[in-house]
Amino acid sequence: MGGPLRTALTSLTLRGRCLVAAGITLLALGALLGERPLVQIAVFVLALPVLSALAVARQRFRVGVRRTVSPARVPRGQDAEVLLEVTNADRRAGRLWLLSEQLPAELGGTPSFVVERLPGGGTAAMRYRVSGARRGRFRLGPLRLRLVDPFGLVQRTTSGTDGAPLVVVPRVRPLGPGGPAGGHGGGGAGARRSIAVHGEDDVSTRQYRHGDDLRKVHWRATARTGELMVRLEERPWRAQAALLLDVRAGAHLLTRAAGPGPAARSTPPGPPGDPAPPQDSLEWLVEAAASIGSTMARRGAVLRVLTTAGELTPTAGAAARVSAGLTTPELLDRLASLGPNRGGGLGHAVQQLHRAAGEGPVVALLGSVGPDDLTELVALRSGPSTDVAVLLDVTSWADPSPRSRRGLSATARAALTAQLEQSASLLRGAGWQVVVADATRTVEAVWADLALAGNGAGSRPGGGVGVPA
Repeated sequence: MGGPLRTALTSLTLRGRCLVAAGITLLALGALLGERPLVQIAVFVLALPVLSALAVARQRFRVGVRRTVSPARVPRGQDAEVLLEVTNADRRAGRLWLLSEQLPAELGGTPSFVVERLPGGGTAAMRYRVSGARRGRFRLGPLRLRLVDPFGLVQRTTSGTDGAPLVVVPRVRPLGPGGPAGGHGGGGAGARRSIAVHGEDDVSTRQYRHGDDLRKVHWRATARTGELMVRLEERPWRAQAALLLDVRAGAHLLTRAAGPGPAARSTPPGPPGDPAPPQDSLEWLVEAAASIGSTMARRGAVLRVLTTAGELTPTAGAAARVSAGLTTPELLDRLASLGPNRGGGLGHAVQQLHRAAGEGPVVALLGSVGPDDLTELVALRSGPSTDVAVLLDVTSWADPSPRSRRGLSATARAALTAQLEQSASLLRGAGWQVVVADATRTVEAVWADLALAGNGAGSRPGGGVGVPA
């Protein structure tokens, strides 16, 4: 027997192993009792798996696989449909093929198919759906093919190297008017204007900023001051806007990755009627960043996104295009793979924010932070402004049982609640608009509170918006 046959014999199914055990038992009894019929039956029983293994080992096949994922970028909580096309590239008809698609556990169960006697050059089309329950970048495949004999005694398994990408991006919630950068960048209410005084000798100038039109350089003022100066004109210009995302692992209550266990099947807390609520505070923060950032970019703002793990930049030509800001597709692609980092504080991200935000509004999406974490942020962005802070009440994502991974004791809950109130009070005192979000609030509701705050309405006694008394 050659190598392929030995491999096939080691691939006996449970039925094949039981048949071999029965054949050996009959052979032993026949030899012991001197019963020739028993020996003959035993030889037949033992020969059947051998013949099946030989038949499976001699099978030759060439298979082509093609996948079409629709859509290839799916929002979290929705499904994608996959068209799997298997082509028999051999001239001979295939036999019984058992096909199974290997998928990450986050996308659901393993789809399986049976293809029997696919003619040479023929194609079998199969469809299955994957659930985008978890945000991230995934790869579908490869395809696993099992050859079995007609009696189900021997199977031969082989896997390909094919695959197709699937990106699960955060959901983008439809936000109403108002909020930071509420104008439309083309001369609307939120578009900033620079005012010039007419007259060449009495022109209003300012220091050159990266991205200014070099044709607007005022050479007399440049020669007088020794610094590059540009003329100010009465014209609308694209406002800057910046998002600060607190993605530190210690600032959130995180869930396990999806899997077959009971913890993965449990429904996280969320707003009533939401079929796919964020499973933890970090997912809520990412969804808020996707929704708010998309709204700002759509209104014409130059969007910069800073996280505690670094700035999110365009994937292609990042160094040359970082000053142009992120577009909505680029923002969603970068947020799709954003995970927690083990950074200790906000200091480095705040320094980057100070350089990137300029005079535009800042929206800080913060996890569990204390007054000490906010000292540098308040020092660099203080005074009356359009800056907004969304503080997450991470205790609302904790499981009721303190024995669970996300459980909190009464003492820990009280400490986190007191820290939340102190942080909100500190930011309000520095001129920030503050909103508190918990697991039961949607991004749309938080944005509506920001719109009320921008109109001077909806504030509760003691300042701030949406902060529990």
